[in-house]
Amino acid sequence: MQQSSKQKVLSKLAGGLIVSCQAETPEPLATPEILLAMARSVVNGGAVAIRANLPRNIEIMHSQLNVPIIGLFKKNYPDSAVFITPTMEEVKAVVAAGAEIIALDATFRPRPSGQRLEDIITDIKKQWDILTMADISTFEEGVHASRLGFDLIATTLSGYTDYTMEHAREGKPDFTLLYKLCTELDPGVPVIAEGRIWVPEDASRAIQLGAFAVVVGSAITRPHLITSRFVKAIQKSDG
Repeated sequence: MQQSSKQKVLSKLAGGLIVSCQAETPEPLATPEILLAMARSVVNGGAVAIRANLPRNIEIMHSQLNVPIIGLFKKNYPDSAVFITPTMEEVKAVVAAGAEIIALDATFRPRPSGQRLEDIITDIKKQWDILTMADISTFEEGVHASRLGFDLIATTLSGYTDYTMEHAREGKPDFTLLYKLCTELDPGVPVIAEGRIWVPEDASRAIQLGAFAVVVGSAITRPHLITSRFVKAIQKSDG
């Protein structure tokens, strides 16, 4: 993907809604065909890109949809808390599946088998012409990812690392982190808002704060979580 091609992909994302179409076993939606149908539905609704997990899902979406696919590979290792595309093994699988953008955990947490983020991002840029997205949880991690050469910085993991869990207590987006990244990172580094965006007003606010684009997942594509929020609200009102 030459520079002009990369800019073309980024231009498709600018100011738009990216929808994360993911489901994990034993969820009833966790099949490539169902996730593809879901992805088609959100594209029909105006989604500018899809964020997808696992090579089999990335591959079918890449072949069937006309929007960029942000690919990742969630895998758990016993010696690390990093699970979003944690090693070069998962990187290779995501690239082979055809994703236009690859998302990786870019936190400061140790990676499996002692692999280093610096080495992984260097290898990616040497071997493949693909855009890279850093999923971070703090401003310092965002700065580090930017210096490593990531093409996009996303607030995906704020509230999901052991040192940022307090940011998720109220179940709201980390707008403080988003604004700091948008205003203090080097100009020209696109910042993606992701994490606990449940209502359209939050997506709109993220763009107003400077987000390049917004990722929404659970609020659109995880029916069991959407349902549970309604159930809890009803139960609370009954109490």
